[in-house]
Amino acid sequence: MSSLSEADFRCKHGDTICEIRVYEQEVIVVPIFLLASFLVTLVFILLLRFCPEKVDRIRPAASKSNSRRMLHGIDAPPGINVLEHESIALDVPSSYSTFHPPDSYPSKDLSVSASTPALPPSPPPQPFTPSFIPIVQPRELPRKRLPESFNLVTPLPTAFSLHSDSSVSLYRARMENRNVVLRVLNDSADATERHSFLGFASFLAQLGPHPFLPELLGVVSLRAPLVTVVEELENRDLLSFLWRCRQEHVDLPCEMTERRIFTMAQQVASALEFLHSKDLLHGNIRARNVLVSKEFTTKLWGLHGVYTRKNQGPTRKDDTSMKKWQAPELLAKRPASQSSDIWSFGILLYEMATLGEAPFAEISVNELLQFHQRGKSLKKPSNCSATLYTVIKGCCQWKDQDRPSLAEVSRKLVSGEKSASDKVFKTSGTVNIEKYLQEAGYGETNSYTVF
Repeated sequence: MSSLSEADFRCKHGDTICEIRVYEQEVIVVPIFLLASFLVTLVFILLLRFCPEKVDRIRPAASKSNSRRMLHGIDAPPGINVLEHESIALDVPSSYSTFHPPDSYPSKDLSVSASTPALPPSPPPQPFTPSFIPIVQPRELPRKRLPESFNLVTPLPTAFSLHSDSSVSLYRARMENRNVVLRVLNDSADATERHSFLGFASFLAQLGPHPFLPELLGVVSLRAPLVTVVEELENRDLLSFLWRCRQEHVDLPCEMTERRIFTMAQQVASALEFLHSKDLLHGNIRARNVLVSKEFTTKLWGLHGVYTRKNQGPTRKDDTSMKKWQAPELLAKRPASQSSDIWSFGILLYEMATLGEAPFAEISVNELLQFHQRGKSLKKPSNCSATLYTVIKGCCQWKDQDRPSLAEVSRKLVSGEKSASDKVFKTSGTVNIEKYLQEAGYGETNSYTVF
């Protein structure tokens, strides 16, 4: 029996409601379903066009976990400035390039092994067990193009540069009533540079907050230009801060006393201890890799080596500009350990006590290992007290097992601060950049520019 004959059979002539009930599926259910499907599709298309962030939030979590992007972290001025070429990993929607990072971040050796008869036998350092598991992602900021997203955007002037070419532009800006530094990836950057740019921001977020590490405030990663936003530390890097302390008249006050050295050193040691607790070696402790806030709080930076060793393995190029800060075992191509960072920390204390002098200035890079081997050590700076010099010498022991632990160093710094002098350090003359580069081991092959 057809529907029509069924309606004629079941309904009286002219009974419209009865006929609708018979044809309910054809005239009500199917049209409503088709209309609803059309509206849902239309809304999704509009969201995809105008609000891609919302589309990403409603995607299944499993689909997002399979794709990651990387992003190159915020720079301070290029070249010698600490925030340059910082690279770290980040879960974001699959645009630009993608990658599949490991689930944990074991620390890597700073150098490859090589035998050196002149060095006394030293027990191999204990291997690090991977325990640093990423759990946090950077906060995504509104995807508006600069300068619409931020207030008072101005280019960040560079004071000292070793490299003229860069895929990143730096800006100072205001965001949420605070000063920030914007690191903006240029539109001409290729996929590898975009991949690297996003990685650094994720690494910072996964590393977690610490009072003496610069704070990552957010990223703009869903649409070009890619931006990472980090808190601004007004006194910039510690090296330039120390150099300004040599000058009679400066815009920002930067008086350095022995008590302030002990205080700043405690803050750096705290950040370094935090990294070591996650089985990560810093590998590049020095004044140019420490940032100073307006209130003279120091924050450890220069995390590029941590990230690149994690991703690229132990093999690396020789960087002569690092050798004056490296422990003897690294100069001899032996693996790094936490005590290698302790050595570099001692050199950092020497930089602070001398207001930014190059360590081992009178020794060439090629003769440095033999110099250490003969039992020579850093000369006592004229401004340095016996207490501070004892800490420096303890950190810079030839044998890595003779160096104190970070906990011991921290205790000595706390004790030294109590009896430290408040006398302002004075050093005659400003720094000659050319001379400093030679003494610090940058070599004549490096091109540099003073702006």
